[in-house]
Amino acid sequence: MIYGIGTDICDIRRMRETLERHGDRFAERVLADGELATWRARGQRWPERGLRYLATRFSAKEAFSKAIGLGMRMPMTWRSCEVVNLPSGQPAIVLHGALKDWCEERGLSVHLSVTDESDYAASFCVVERD
Repeated sequence: MIYGIGTDICDIRRMRETLERHGDRFAERVLADGELATWRARGQRWPERGLRYLATRFSAKEAFSKAIGLGMRMPMTWRSCEVVNLPSGQPAIVLHGALKDWCEERGLSVHLSVTDESDYAASFCVVERD
């Protein structure tokens, strides 16, 4: 049974401006530790690829927060929701702390799709109740 659906579009140009204005602090606020390490590694080799990585993660977390109906309020936090890639390359969400407990109590599972093209990153998320 579908619990919620969320979608988000992120303007990569805005993400670039935010990073220029706030530096790494923005990424450190939005990305979980594993994501942060990947973002730094990608950004060092290919700055544009790092920027797109940050934008897709931001978009995916926004879509997920909409799908669960909380927006950005507790227990939903940027860093408690981590976007990973499965060995197949498929994106997935790994939850931590109180947000993980909240979703487990409700029997929720997540399906996620992310994409980026030119100036935009977009995400679509479906949350099911088991």
